[in-house]
Amino acid sequence: MDKYQRILEAAITVFAKQGFFQSTIAQIAKAAGVADGTIYLYFKNKDDILVQFYQYKTRQIFERFRDVVQQATTAEEKLRSLIRVHLQEFQQDPHMAIVYQAETHQYHRRNDENLKEMSKLYRDIISEVVELGQEEGTIRRDLYMGLVKRFINGAVDEVINSWIHSGGQYDLVTMADPLVDLFMSGIGGRRGSE
Repeated sequence: MDKYQRILEAAITVFAKQGFFQSTIAQIAKAAGVADGTIYLYFKNKDDILVQFYQYKTRQIFERFRDVVQQATTAEEKLRSLIRVHLQEFQQDPHMAIVYQAETHQYHRRNDENLKEMSKLYRDIISEVVELGQEEGTIRRDLYMGLVKRFINGAVDEVINSWIHSGGQYDLVTMADPLVDLFMSGIGGRRGSE
């Protein structure tokens, strides 16, 4: 792992443990095993570290999201794969999960374009899956897309928050299938309607 990545990972660990606003460059440097001044070779300030972390993680995670969605065939399989990988990514990196969840719930105050872009990318994938389900007849056509996206995104978000607040005491990924079953029962096609 190069210094840049080491600093990013150390910063997220510090942010998760201390909270973003209470964290200092000195704490991040210590956790990364570098001098304070080294941080400024890669980042302008603490905010820049967070922005670059989101950019870095967004590329990694969304490539995975796209891959699993493309590999699945039906809308339900695509949704199931997307939710499972989403929960896996957060479970594999609890510090990232804590920071992401905390910051997304405060981003309106920070007005972070990267967080908005991440949310938009995720909702766009959900839209594609729902539209496919509508074409297949497995998802109702009379649904307001914005509401469906918020329903799915909000439920996944709440499951992750509950897992974080429990201290990660259970396997987060086991929630994927019950969530998708709930989504499909709630948004599944009605008999005789198109």
